[in-house]
Amino acid sequence: MKQRITLKEISKRLNVSISTVSKALSDSPEISDKTKEVIKAFAKEHNYKPNNIALSLKNQKTKNIGIIVPEIVHHFFSSIINGVERYATGKGYNVVVCLSDESFEKEVITAQMLANGSIDGFILSLSKGTQEKQDFHHLNEVINQGMPIVMVDRVTEHVACDKVIIDDTQGAYHAVSYLIEKGAKKIGLITMPDYLSVGRLRAQGYIQALTNAGFEVNPEHVLKLEELNGGQEEIKTFIEKHDFDAVFGVTEYFAVTAMKAAQKMGKRIPEDFSVIGFTDGIISQCASPALTTVSQHGEDIGKQAAMMLIDRLENEGRELKYNTNVLKTTLIHRESTK
Repeated sequence: MKQRITLKEISKRLNVSISTVSKALSDSPEISDKTKEVIKAFAKEHNYKPNNIALSLKNQKTKNIGIIVPEIVHHFFSSIINGVERYATGKGYNVVVCLSDESFEKEVITAQMLANGSIDGFILSLSKGTQEKQDFHHLNEVINQGMPIVMVDRVTEHVACDKVIIDDTQGAYHAVSYLIEKGAKKIGLITMPDYLSVGRLRAQGYIQALTNAGFEVNPEHVLKLEELNGGQEEIKTFIEKHDFDAVFGVTEYFAVTAMKAAQKMGKRIPEDFSVIGFTDGIISQCASPALTTVSQHGEDIGKQAAMMLIDRLENEGRELKYNTNVLKTTLIHRESTK
């Protein structure tokens, strides 16, 4: 399939700015008639198809950047926002925070709204709905119009942009290996559907740790939950059925729910039942006993994302390669493990 020509490509081929191309195609009086004719003729010849997402790009920067997260009350995402805010403020940028509420439709609407000239670029963690649909047209359209995006945590290879992630597989591998080192023989996994990138990668780490230790990987020992903040009964039944001596939850919510279910069954934590979660949030710290967890360093992710976005904004004339910055996790030892 022939790649669709973009504003950026038109500007490069005609040796004018992206803003000039955008204004010419929207009949701005700021652009001479001769220049408009040349740009419009070139666009027509190359079958340029504008979408109205970002035709309002301006020469003057707004000094605003956006961030779209699936939820705000989640400690990890709020940590990312804090990291973005602190760095961006220090560089003279304002931050507009938006919520997708795990909805594909809301993410599309929000991305279109932000890209309509109110910001210079934005940071995004994909919603559950978007990853389920595997539809990223709204993000590719924004990028094609010349607006930079940095993706964090939940990302996709189908969008060419800068990304900041953690090594989810390695973090899970270390967590499960630690349980094995401490004597666990039957380890359950509570995870997300495979279409959610972080859940799939953490499940891979679980499988690698078991395999490397010579353990059998039993599919029945894996519980995949569609509801990311629910599933209490499913988790309870899962633990009762298999009588695990340890569980790894790919979120702190899953892990704490598993720990509570085991306690109600009369299991002592960590003597009879060990638990490790993912994300070192308030839930992990305030659980009883406190939860051993994999820290994702959310503020560092936010800071790195803001650095990459602002660097791209302030070097607009340069050809910068897209980069993926992979941060390491840390296993925080607490009372839920031996």
